[in-house]
Amino acid sequence: MKAIRRFTVRPVLPEPLRPLSELAHNLRWSWHAETRDLFQSVDPGAWSAAGCDPVRLLGRVRPARLAELAGDRRFRRRLNAVADDLDDYLTGERWYQAQPEGLPSAVAYFSPEFGITAALPQYSGGLGILAGDHLKAASDLGVPLVGVGLLYRHGYFRQTLSRDGWQQEHYPVLDPNELPLTQLAEADGTPARVALALPGGRALHARIWLAQVGRVPLLLLDSDVEENDLGARSVTDRLYGGGSEHRLLQEMLLGIGGVRAVRAYCRLTGHPEPEVFHTNEGHAGFLGLERIAELCARGTDFDAALESVRGGTVFTTHTPVPAGIDRFERDLIARHFGPDAELPGIETHRILALGMETYPGGEPNLFNMAVMGLRLAQRANGVSLLHGHVSREMFAGLWPGFDAEEVPITSVTNGVHAPTWVAPEVLRLGARKIGTQRAEDALAVGGSERWDSVADIPDQEIWELRRTLREQLVLEVRERLSASWRQRGAGSAELGWIESVLDPDVLTIGFARRVPSYKRLTLMLRDRDRLRELLLHPERPVQLVVAGKAHPADDSGKRLVQELVRFADDARVRHRIVFLPDYGMAMAQRLYPGCDVWLNNPLRPLEACGTSGMKAALNGCLNLSVRDGWWDEWFRPDFGWAIPTADGAGTDAERRDDIEAAALYDLLEQRIAPRFYERGRGGLPDRWIQMVRQTLTLLGPKVLAGRMVREYVERLYAPAARSHRALTPDAAGELAGWKARVRDAWHGVSVDHVETTETTATAELGTTIGLRVRVGLGALTPEDVEVQAVSGRVDARDRITDATIVPLKPAGTPDLEGHRLYEGQLSLDRTGPYGCTVRILPAHRLLASAAEVGVVALPAEDAGEGAGMLLR
Repeated sequence: MKAIRRFTVRPVLPEPLRPLSELAHNLRWSWHAETRDLFQSVDPGAWSAAGCDPVRLLGRVRPARLAELAGDRRFRRRLNAVADDLDDYLTGERWYQAQPEGLPSAVAYFSPEFGITAALPQYSGGLGILAGDHLKAASDLGVPLVGVGLLYRHGYFRQTLSRDGWQQEHYPVLDPNELPLTQLAEADGTPARVALALPGGRALHARIWLAQVGRVPLLLLDSDVEENDLGARSVTDRLYGGGSEHRLLQEMLLGIGGVRAVRAYCRLTGHPEPEVFHTNEGHAGFLGLERIAELCARGTDFDAALESVRGGTVFTTHTPVPAGIDRFERDLIARHFGPDAELPGIETHRILALGMETYPGGEPNLFNMAVMGLRLAQRANGVSLLHGHVSREMFAGLWPGFDAEEVPITSVTNGVHAPTWVAPEVLRLGARKIGTQRAEDALAVGGSERWDSVADIPDQEIWELRRTLREQLVLEVRERLSASWRQRGAGSAELGWIESVLDPDVLTIGFARRVPSYKRLTLMLRDRDRLRELLLHPERPVQLVVAGKAHPADDSGKRLVQELVRFADDARVRHRIVFLPDYGMAMAQRLYPGCDVWLNNPLRPLEACGTSGMKAALNGCLNLSVRDGWWDEWFRPDFGWAIPTADGAGTDAERRDDIEAAALYDLLEQRIAPRFYERGRGGLPDRWIQMVRQTLTLLGPKVLAGRMVREYVERLYAPAARSHRALTPDAAGELAGWKARVRDAWHGVSVDHVETTETTATAELGTTIGLRVRVGLGALTPEDVEVQAVSGRVDARDRITDATIVPLKPAGTPDLEGHRLYEGQLSLDRTGPYGCTVRILPAHRLLASAAEVGVVALPAEDAGEGAGMLLR
């Protein structure tokens, strides 16, 4: 019989065991080995059956066992020690508290998904895992972050395979009462709520769940409440599900409702109000509109409110392709905002103007969430050096007149939370060498001096560790493969072969990620005969462990999965290549450490960062990757291999795949497998072990989320907090008025004539050249602008590269026609073709970038001496 109502019955813990509840509800246990070991010792069988989830464990333990533990003095001592350690972690000073004054009192971090632990499945892939690692690293560093997201009742989806290898999706219902969550409550004990107005007089209500991620509170909004009608209740049903209106409502709830949830949390707990709001991808962009509406409700006009909000906002873009950005029809946005819906105090056309693609190459009737995110943030970044370059190119239309390299989008390369992703065996080895505290600091905070001790670990210990991790992966794969085949309908008599799947002494390559076409899951199948030869080589065999989910609506991605599965089902090779369904955090935490090589072969430059290889590297796994994302930035032959790319404009997609697949096979056959199986005098693969050592020593400190969060604090959060404080209502009004005046008058700004003291076409290195420039400022004054000389090497089309910028100074008073003279000097500090030009930019003390206003004046072709200078 099926139950007509469901309850969650919570255990009553004996008084001496009460700290177990706090430990279970702080997700620090997901990256703190001693806490997990403590829970496992409560009941090893129940721990395994509960999926290593402390909340579920405590719901399964027999009362008799709890009574036994309450009387066990050794267990109580362990429990108190772990509880005291958590208290020290939550209350002690950490990196952030030791920094100079002036940092933000709090930062609100908004993301559509968070991958904290498999016990809280609210993620689909890299964006969510990155957001989870950001929160954990912020907690370790003591950064006062507040996370904001949505609670999806069905999560993303669980993946199984049909008998013929087709992906099947399953959406189990998640009960928040069975998750490591608590409801945010008002002072009278009633649940805290936020509400949004919908067209037609309807409303969207949501309760607020709290997940405690170490020191960081994560607020998750849930629309499955009785006050909502059926449609509104389903808004937070699935991550990245539904049509355009469904996605719009999710993003309105995340952004607008999320700000309201932060305000409620701060009001109820006394947490400092955030000075900085970090928008992680465009999905949360509406948070800026809500903050503008708050200021307008206090009497600030829209333009001043916009400047104030921009000053304290950081926007991070994660996509390198326009197709990866949410875009909505103009009419849909207009229907959900304005007098009859949400944010009635803001005129609809002002909202539309923030997101419309009103630039060359844009779709003028589409509302672009990333464009709105950029227009609402004074600071923006991509997630690797290469991705920063790609983003500046992609969004250059928002800053007409500026070279792509001057588009105000910087980059902070992603990192990964080492305590989450480093295998316990790796951590224990490090702790034996340098002590537990130093090992934990090395993983959380970084610093190369802490990682240099890897050089002292004997080769034998490194190789034994790698073999142990590989063996654990083999056992895990066999268990998961057996479960998958049973789900596909196989009986026990058909599965005897699984006992011989993979070999703990064979070179093991991992490939696991989402399955959009650009990640090229099946590039390895390009020449199947050659791949079989690699897998079955008599002296130097290779084995592959593959996993990945295609989006439920992506049939082309599902076909790629099926193609890979069918190849892996072949009896000739199935002991050497496996596809594991339902890729997620629990699988990944075994997969990364157990592989010798991590494979990544996206179409360059479509991988924004790609952090799976970072997690593998922290466990001594070597990277084999196309030079895309982070690997383009940090690749060195000391610790991995780069797959050559054929990304020239004249190469079609099919030929490109053929060329790059052949390069992949060549690397495996000629360099990687021979090095793995090569043995030195002591019987060990000395050169391989040296690469593992270099990976840990040189890459380890770079790929940490701690390094990433420190960069965000120093380069983005701290400047944003300073801007937030400077942009008081009066200052924001002044800046808004100045921008309006400058834009209105800019048609009168011109570079009229350029003269140089160098009259020949050549000059010697070190020569100093004088510049005299006549400009027209129209209704503006010298205080409103900066006149600059831009110089550097020039390419074949006379474009200045690697530019040096020198401000020019006004000389004298305006002439009778109102023109002004500016002067300055250039030092020719580089040889070869060299050029310079002049430009005029708006200048104001409250601008974060000279490109912020979006206007620039350049010389006309007849401005004199070729509008600048060109030396060859």
